[in-house]
Amino acid sequence: MELKGKIAVVTGVSHGIGLATVKALLDKGMVVAGWGRTAPKLKHENFHFYECDVRFPESVDQAFGKTIAKLGVHVSVLVNNAGLGIPANFEDQQIEDWRTMFDTNVHGLFYCTRLVLPGMKEQEEGHIVNISSIAGTTGVPGMSGYAATKHAVKGISHSLYMEVRDFGVKVTCIYPGSTETNFFDNMESSPASPNMMRPEDIASTILHALESHPNYHHVDIEVRPLMPKGKRKK
Repeated sequence: MELKGKIAVVTGVSHGIGLATVKALLDKGMVVAGWGRTAPKLKHENFHFYECDVRFPESVDQAFGKTIAKLGVHVSVLVNNAGLGIPANFEDQQIEDWRTMFDTNVHGLFYCTRLVLPGMKEQEEGHIVNISSIAGTTGVPGMSGYAATKHAVKGISHSLYMEVRDFGVKVTCIYPGSTETNFFDNMESSPASPNMMRPEDIASTILHALESHPNYHHVDIEVRPLMPKGKRKK
């Protein structure tokens, strides 16, 4: 897809993968609407921030309405990046934390995607990128709730691409391994480290998928750090 001048929506843009993706899309000449609870420290003539909590459909509806009123009706790219993980063993997981993860990681993806799909199908062009996790392909001890949400993202992505591919709309699911973001801030046992991937690396993968030939479709992309524990000691 030719990206210059087209509209993208990215969720969870205050930092990490979301912010890195916004910067990568702006560098390609896109007009980017950033949806999030907190505005990033970013000033650019083609970046427009709209406060949005993806857990609530009315908040998503308002952000979408403001986006199309300001930027135009055809959203070409949606990056469903907003997400969080709250670690706990299964029987210790608080019900409210379980609901928060599902409301953000799964329901929020649904609320956002359903709004942009009609326009993409009408134009027979569009690309939805869903950020899952390695936890969306395997089990993770102490992270069963988070893994459940990311498995759901995988299932949604696989079903959705089959629904919309004949309309010229792509759906790509990305499964990052450990990435140096604030995701690990509340995980004392697994703090972020320089051996993890950089958010910019994930953004470059998203960009690669977006710029591919119209008839070339990345369905699943799994990425991991090469040396998660650093260089081996000789």
